[in-house]
Amino acid sequence: MLASDIRLDGRVALVTGAAAGLGRAMAQALVRAGANVVFADINAGATGGAVAQVAFLEGCGKAMGMPCDISLRGDCERTVAETIRLFGGLHILVNNAGKGPAQLEAAPGTKSLRFWESDADVWRQIIETNVVGTFFMARAAAPALIASGWGRIVNVTTSLSTMQRRENSPYGVSKTAIEAETLIWAQDLAGTGVTVNSLIPGGAVNTDFVSASGKRQARETGRPLLEPEVMIAPMLWLASTLSDGVTGKRYVGKDWNPQAPIEEALRVALEPPVLRAPDRA
Repeated sequence: MLASDIRLDGRVALVTGAAAGLGRAMAQALVRAGANVVFADINAGATGGAVAQVAFLEGCGKAMGMPCDISLRGDCERTVAETIRLFGGLHILVNNAGKGPAQLEAAPGTKSLRFWESDADVWRQIIETNVVGTFFMARAAAPALIASGWGRIVNVTTSLSTMQRRENSPYGVSKTAIEAETLIWAQDLAGTGVTVNSLIPGGAVNTDFVSASGKRQARETGRPLLEPEVMIAPMLWLASTLSDGVTGKRYVGKDWNPQAPIEEALRVALEPPVLRAPDRA
């Protein structure tokens, strides 16, 4: 069986940051697999194009755009409530929305990307959006997932090298924190039927999220930018019953061969966690 064979009919998913890039690719893939999906994004107007590409196609689920600023607790709670009202439940949450190096690089107070010369206000905003916003959304969704007796939280993070690269705070800091959230929440939700896993592209992606310096570094090192579609195959598997019981794990999109049987693709795409789960509390 290939990941492209997976069907998610009857499932309801909420994908944040779904207007473009990784979020758009994953949300559209979920719709094509039959799930009903809310495309949540701070830029509500931009979700229209993403939704239109998959709406009303044969074999697809329903798609709906919705405004949501994940850094606002009320927005997260409203978005979850509206998703449940529209589609009758919630089973899958993809925490993809966030701010990255491009925002810090363009900030008026940034002299350089070294931490002491970066814009302090934007530095803080990135932490609040990526770390606290991911928490707000997961907190709002968890009760509905638990009530269903089955659910998925997928946190989009980044590679270990990116977390540690020079001139890459607070983005690297925030993604390391989300890795910790993944491991802790997986343990908190043990026995509920709800799993929490991390998914990463495995390199710089060809989106506006990557800063100009990041794209330049990719060119200089000869590493081609990845396309957002590298996330689709592992995302579909994580969102399906095939991944029941798999929690606290980390998967790399570029290492998943979509043409290989799932069992084989899994062995290659599974990566050791950035942080090790504790042996005891």
